[in-house]
Amino acid sequence: MEPEIQRTEMLLAPTMAFKKVQTADKYPKGQSRGRQWKHLRHLLQAADASSLPPDRPNYLNIQSPPSIYPPKRYCDVTGFEAPYVDPRTKLRYADPEVFKQIRNLPDEYVQRYLAIRNAAVVLR
Repeated sequence: MEPEIQRTEMLLAPTMAFKKVQTADKYPKGQSRGRQWKHLRHLLQAADASSLPPDRPNYLNIQSPPSIYPPKRYCDVTGFEAPYVDPRTKLRYADPEVFKQIRNLPDEYVQRYLAIRNAAVVLR
């Protein structure tokens, strides 16, 4: 019976080629996984911004040309994206429930919301 057991042990490979490698086997304790975050100082040193043209944006020169996309508009009450504008008060709103609240607001509150957005609209 012993020879049969020895034969089966010889036929089995120590690792199966079709099995995935476990993370613990791939990275033993104390060994890094290879990807680490870089600090801004290291990025600046690696970029060598002195060789780049001055009009090209980089980490040192954050100024960039204006966006080609239209600015996003947000609801004055909730802060969500606002696809609608109330024609009477000029406040932006996100959904019909907010519209009902806007219509019930006193004019002084509407003026405050518009002042926060820097929209100089005088309601009549």
